[in-house]
Amino acid sequence: MNYNVAIVGATGMVGRKFIEVLEERNFPVENLYLFASKRSAGSKILFSGKEFEVEELIEDNIKNKTIHFALFSAGGDISLEYAPVFAKYNAVVIDNSSAWRMNPEVPLVVPEVNPEDIKWNKGIIANPNCSTIQAVVALKPLHDKYGVKRIIYSTYQAVSGAGMKGYSDLEEGLKGAAPKKFTYPIANNILPHIDVFTENGYTKEEMKMILETRKILHDDSLKVTATTVRVPVYYGHSESINVELKREFSLEDIFQLYKNFKGIVLKDDVANLQYPMPIDAAGKDEVFVGRIRRDFSTDNGLNLWVVADNIRKGAASNAVQIAEYIINECK
Repeated sequence: MNYNVAIVGATGMVGRKFIEVLEERNFPVENLYLFASKRSAGSKILFSGKEFEVEELIEDNIKNKTIHFALFSAGGDISLEYAPVFAKYNAVVIDNSSAWRMNPEVPLVVPEVNPEDIKWNKGIIANPNCSTIQAVVALKPLHDKYGVKRIIYSTYQAVSGAGMKGYSDLEEGLKGAAPKKFTYPIANNILPHIDVFTENGYTKEEMKMILETRKILHDDSLKVTATTVRVPVYYGHSESINVELKREFSLEDIFQLYKNFKGIVLKDDVANLQYPMPIDAAGKDEVFVGRIRRDFSTDNGLNLWVVADNIRKGAASNAVQIAEYIINECK
């Protein structure tokens, strides 16, 4: 069976990546419907050798179609308004914004980690934050075998995580232009500030990682802290993850866990200077793990270095994988 797929926010960075990933993975598309703002309506996008016209996102353009999956990347306000509309007309919405992630009625899913949560969806499934996705993939085998007691995240996040405007700030900033998206220049600089600051001194990005990790791993008691940083890299988020496990471990077992875990590429050979970098992850759907070593400052402590393409695994590919899981397991 083939499926009718809608892309909401089709002209944006992640929207276009949805289309690219659907084509690459040979997703069984019968009809493709592209939605964006009135300003973008009428533009054309290529998919599988055919041109498709972008439609304005209004209910009249939705209700006359049979849509099986609606992949959203158009911002939280649009998701809050239109995800229920698509769900009302029997589509399964997979939303890339933060709008639905912490709603207790909406599953927050990374297919390698908690695919079982897909089955209780009520028409809307949330894609986690890009930095959370790659982190929980790396944490999943540890959580299952040893239990995780505490996590310290330090992230080094690419400008594409802030969309086309973030990408442009780096590109134009390297030519000497003033920033338009970020508060300060990102070219030749790093910004310890992603999203807005909250009353507790953390940014929203940091709180997303903390709260989403607990929800995905089904552990509200998990101790998590985070510092998220924007760096002058176009694609690929990098993360230093310090983990305190509940039980003793051997490094040999940790390496074996990662060698055998689907969706992870182990790249850890320091004798030959082999470790994950954003340049390795660009254009790929796997999560790269390396620099695995004990944290000698605490009992059962472990350090990891985790890298992934934030626009693919951190957004588009994760959403498409959710749809694939539904086709293969839930129908």
